[in-house]
Amino acid sequence: MATGADLLRVDPLTAAARLIGAVIDAGGVRARIVEVEAYGGPADGPWPDAAAHSYRGRTARNAVMFGPPGRLYTYRSHGIHVCANVSCAPEGTAAAVLLRAAVVESGAQAAQLRRGPAVAPLALARGPGNLCSALGITMAHNGIDVFDPGSAVTIELREPAAAATGPRVGVSQAADRAWRLWVPGRPEVSAYRRSSRAPQPGFGD
Repeated sequence: MATGADLLRVDPLTAAARLIGAVIDAGGVRARIVEVEAYGGPADGPWPDAAAHSYRGRTARNAVMFGPPGRLYTYRSHGIHVCANVSCAPEGTAAAVLLRAAVVESGAQAAQLRRGPAVAPLALARGPGNLCSALGITMAHNGIDVFDPGSAVTIELREPAAAATGPRVGVSQAADRAWRLWVPGRPEVSAYRRSSRAPQPGFGD
């Protein structure tokens, strides 16, 4: 029976669906993933995606997106906030799933200390930068195997949760692609915001 990385050796949208409801453990915090976004790769790959970091090909920065599956790809958003993705698809093919929001199930005190006393418990891991902040995920974790029990960041896949789908948040390219998945009704899910640089709805892939 396929487990761990084998279950993510698939297209990015299927991988995203399999990560909804998974449990991520890092920095003394355990949380259940309730929102993700799928990202593909270059124009000549199986899932061309102009919004993906890998769209223009492999670089030192995005190399983790090219596999193997089950590796953590971290980057800085706007040069400030660390965001975390999990690589998917067969090795050599670029694709990843951005972790957008999670429900903190244990270690809330550690998450609160990292996020600050003014942050509401429901918002501790709401949004990709806040998720990494709450769980202590940093750029130093780039490339680690999330299915290795000895890793600083681990993910345990569970029975996938029922998810709604819609456009990804804040992307200016491929803005209409319904590659964001979330658990309906969860207050931890981030609000949808369309990029001001995106085409009018219906004209953004």
